Amino acid sequence: MKALAAPLLAVLSLWRGRAGWIFAAGVVMLASLASGLALAGVAGGLFAALATGTVFASAALLRTLGPLRVVLRYLERLAGHEATFRALADLRVWFYRGLCNSASGGLGFRQRGDVLSRLVNDIEALDGLVLRILLPWCGAVLILAVFLGFYFPYAPWVGVGIAALFAGTAFALPVLAARASAQAGARLAQATAALRVAALDTLAGLREVCAYGAGGRMLAQVQAREGALFTAQAALGRKGARIGAVAFLCGQAAIGLALAAAAFHLVPLSGPAVAGTFIVVAGFEAAAGLAMAGVQAGAASAAAGRVLAAAQTPPAVKEPREPAPLPTGNKLSFEDVSFRWLPDRPAVFRNLTLEIPAGARVAVLGPSGAGKSTLAALALRLAAPEAGRVLLGGTDIATLPAAALHKRIAWLSQTTHLFDDSLRRNLLLARPDATEEELWAALDAAQIGDFVRALPGGLDSWLGEAGAAASGGQGRRLALARALLSAAPILILDEPCAGLDAENERAFFAALNEAAGERTVLLIAHRLTGAERLHRIWRLASGGVVAAAA
Repeated sequence: MKALAAPLLAVLSLWRGRAGWIFAAGVVMLASLASGLALAGVAGGLFAALATGTVFASAALLRTLGPLRVVLRYLERLAGHEATFRALADLRVWFYRGLCNSASGGLGFRQRGDVLSRLVNDIEALDGLVLRILLPWCGAVLILAVFLGFYFPYAPWVGVGIAALFAGTAFALPVLAARASAQAGARLAQATAALRVAALDTLAGLREVCAYGAGGRMLAQVQAREGALFTAQAALGRKGARIGAVAFLCGQAAIGLALAAAAFHLVPLSGPAVAGTFIVVAGFEAAAGLAMAGVQAGAASAAAGRVLAAAQTPPAVKEPREPAPLPTGNKLSFEDVSFRWLPDRPAVFRNLTLEIPAGARVAVLGPSGAGKSTLAALALRLAAPEAGRVLLGGTDIATLPAAALHKRIAWLSQTTHLFDDSLRRNLLLARPDATEEELWAALDAAQIGDFVRALPGGLDSWLGEAGAAASGGQGRRLALARALLSAAPILILDEPCAGLDAENERAFFAALNEAAGERTVLLIAHRLTGAERLHRIWRLASGGVVAAAA
C-alpha cells in the first residue's frame, strides 16, 4: 500500500500552493453533503409524520434545505474544479521544468509520443485525485459519524452494523480496488503511450509511408497498439464492475438493516425510522463513487509514478555548488576529453584535444556518427565528459552556471525549430529584451530582412507549424538571425545547411561570412562547399581530431 500511495502523496505535496482552494472546496463539499443528508432525513421524517398524523419537522425546513442543497452543490463544483484545474496547471509547469532540467539537450533517448502521453494523459488521469478521492473520503468520515450519531441512541448495534458496512464500502473496498487495479492501471498507461508513439511516428513519416506504399502496414501497427489499449481498458473496467457490484450489495445490506430496525421497533416509527432509512440511502449514494475511486486511484498512482519518473530524472550535468567567476576570454578548448552517451554504448571520444582561439573560424568535419553533434553538446554543457575538461577562457565550464555559459555561446543546430507563432516571438526566443531595431539588424545581417518586410504582417507574420510559411532556405536564415540576435561571442553551427540545395547553401554561408563579424565560429559539418571563410579545418577520426588544412 505504501508503494501505491507514495506517488499520489508526492503529487499532492506539489499542490501545496493550492491548499487554500482545496480547503475551500472541502468545506463547501462537507456543507453540501451535510445539507443533503439533512434534506433526506427531514424528507423521510416528514413523509412518516404525514402518514401517521404525528409532528416531526416543518415543511418550511424542507423548502429551505432544497434550494440550499442546490446552491452548495454548485459552489462545491465551482470550488472543486477551480482547485483541480489550478493544481493540474501547476503540475504541467512543474513537469515541463523538470523535463527541461533533465533533457536540456532535447529529449535524448526519450520518445516524443511517450513524453506527450505523460504530459497529457498521465496528468489528466490525476484530475480526480482531489474531486473523486481526497474530498469524498473526507465526506465519508462525516457520513460515518452521522450514521453512528443517529442510530446509537436507539439501536447501537444497528448503528455499528450500518457504519461497518459503510466503512467497508467507503474505505476498505477502495483500498482493495486500488491494489487490484494498480497493475492494470500501469498497463493502461503504457498502452496509451505506445499508441501515441505509433500514431505520432506514422504521422511524422507520412510522406515516406505514402511513397513506399506502407500505409497498410503502418495502419496495422497502430491498430495493434489500439487493440492493446482496448484490452487494458476492458481489464480495468471489469475490475471496476466487480468492485461496484460489491459496493452495491453493501449498500443494500445497510438499507436492509435500517428497515429491520424499523420492523422490529428498534427505532420509533413516528419519524426516526423512515428518516434513518432515507439518510442511509443518501449516505450510500454519496459514497457510491468511492469504490470506483479506488479503481481510479490505482490507475492514478501508476500515472503519477510515470509523471514523477520523467520530471525527476537527474540532469545530465549538475549546476556547480560554488560557481567560478566568469572568464574574460573566449578561447574554447577541449583537453583530453573522453565521452560516451550511455555506459553500454561505444565511446564517442577518446582523449580528444582541440583548441579554438577567440575570433577564429574553425570547421570540424566528419561522417555521420563521428561525434560532431556531441562536440557541440559538450561545448554547451548539455553533456559532461567522462574524463578531461572543456574550457572557456581557461575556466572549466563545469564550474560555470549554465545560464551564464549559454550567454557566451550561441548555437544553431541542424534541426533548428521554428515555432507555430509569430516571426517576432520566434526571434525573441534568443533575446526577450531585444528592441525593434535590433530585430531588423539581425534579420538584415542574415540577409532575410527584405523577405520579412515584404510579408503583410512584417515581424508579426505567423510562421505556422514548424515554420511552414517559410521555405527551407528562408527558415535557415531566420534561425541564423535568431542566433545572431544573441550577443554571444561564440557561435556554434551544427550542420546548419542540412537539407538545403547547393544554391541556398552558398547563400547561407555568404550571409554568415558577413554577419559573424569578430565572433568565434565553430562550424560542424560533414563536408565543405568552398563558400566558408575559415582559419582552420579539423577532421574527426578514431575518437579524436586531426588537422585537415592550415
